[in-house]
Amino acid sequence: MAGTTAGNGISILGPPCPGFEEILRGEALAFVADLVRTFRPRVEELRRRRLERRAGWDRGERPGFLEATREIREGDWTCAPVPPELADRRVEITGPPERKMVINALNSGANVFMADFEDANAPTWANVVAGQLNLADAVRGTITWDDPATGRHYALRDDPAVLFVRPRGWHLDEAHLDVDGAPVPGGLFDFGLFAWHNAAELVSRGARPCFYLPKLEGHLEARLWNDVLSAAEDALGLTRGTMRATVLIETLPAAFEMDEILWELREHSLGLNCGRWDYIFSFIKVHREDPAAVLPDRDQVTMEQPFMRAYTQLVIRTCHRRGVHAMGGMAAQIPLRSDPERTAAALEKVRADKLREVRDGHDGTWVAHPGLVPVAREVFDAHMPGPNQIHRKREDVRCSAADLLAVPTGTRTLEGLRHNIRVGVQYLEAWLGGQGCVPLYGLMEDAATAEISRAQVWQWLRHRASLESGEVVTPELIRQVLAEELGRVRGEVGAERYDGGRFDLASRLFDELSTAERFPDFLTLPAYRHLVTRVDR
Repeated sequence: MAGTTAGNGISILGPPCPGFEEILRGEALAFVADLVRTFRPRVEELRRRRLERRAGWDRGERPGFLEATREIREGDWTCAPVPPELADRRVEITGPPERKMVINALNSGANVFMADFEDANAPTWANVVAGQLNLADAVRGTITWDDPATGRHYALRDDPAVLFVRPRGWHLDEAHLDVDGAPVPGGLFDFGLFAWHNAAELVSRGARPCFYLPKLEGHLEARLWNDVLSAAEDALGLTRGTMRATVLIETLPAAFEMDEILWELREHSLGLNCGRWDYIFSFIKVHREDPAAVLPDRDQVTMEQPFMRAYTQLVIRTCHRRGVHAMGGMAAQIPLRSDPERTAAALEKVRADKLREVRDGHDGTWVAHPGLVPVAREVFDAHMPGPNQIHRKREDVRCSAADLLAVPTGTRTLEGLRHNIRVGVQYLEAWLGGQGCVPLYGLMEDAATAEISRAQVWQWLRHRASLESGEVVTPELIRQVLAEELGRVRGEVGAERYDGGRFDLASRLFDELSTAERFPDFLTLPAYRHLVTRVDR
């Protein structure tokens, strides 16, 4: 299969893997190719527009509410009604489309499982195609897995969670599939294969294809996704509005265009989600050249910071005004059976976080581990007796541009620098090995949380930030700490695991990302080169 031409300008350049023939059928690839030919020019234009906006931010410009779309923000309109079967989304669990994870998440007791090809998935060729195979089996209820270590058999229970799929963002390509001599946008690859294989099957079962749309920076990007959804529905013979999508508000520019994003997707919208970790990363990215906007330690940028409170409150007000869900953010804590005391403390943090969300008016929330589903459900059940809170319009919320742009306060510490480096290197090492979400120090780290860690180090260096202990962040300090933390990590994971891993490459990448003269927009872009296994290389 690898290196073959599937016809009609389509070339599969990924290595052969068992069982991939069905997913990469000619008809499915032709469907993806049609989407690529129609929409790749617009993807490329949006990428150019992003670069132009970044240049403006570096000159001191800032995102703001658009005067040209004031009529949409002030207009009295709503999105298409939420389908009854999707009215209750009080607990959603996320994770990569890995086979065991898919089964466990669908069986977790959550209302929704979001299979994530974006932040929780390292996009090796094997991962992205096997992920599609896993989801196709899950849609048909036939997915199983036998643990070779324990012999345990995994299968779907009755009444599993509703499946949502998050394709990759517009910034990423799929390097293992070419259409007309160029790689396809990763989002169109992920969306197209899932839609072609599963849309009709879902509809025949009384369900519908549902998606999460990541990393949008404004309403023009939402318009592109809406046109992709409509084109796919037309090509697959589905009624317009059959496919539904929730947009993650995880970039600072998108926070100023929530109404416009919902307007563009109003025929397909299921609301917005507070992608809190990427949102913090985006805040750093927008303010990267501003010495007055250097953030404190990562663990001090909590949901209680005024800029985070403003953003989440505005999500609720905007969504409920337009008749759709306002979903809360991710609880990244991990229960540890071996440490009941730490687990109890983690669960208490989750409980407080979910209590804030449900009292504010969120219609549901995210968790990263099946062990957090019961506590999240308990809190929402106690305070949200109905399927959602869309009736709570939150007209009391007033949010200005200054509120959204308020710089978080706190301290910068040497331990914060050490933690960022330690987490960033270990995450990169796992990602390079094909693992997109990693339990580290009691939290489930993914690309979004790792982005905060490396972005903070870059920002602190850029502005020669002073730490509480008196050190000034310099390249020399970063490299000294990096060497020290690599020694600590080697001791934590063991010499055999460390020496057999990819820690040298991960540390070089983290150094490059953190000390680059120009801020790299996404760590996954330079790192992806090391995952590419095209047969034409």
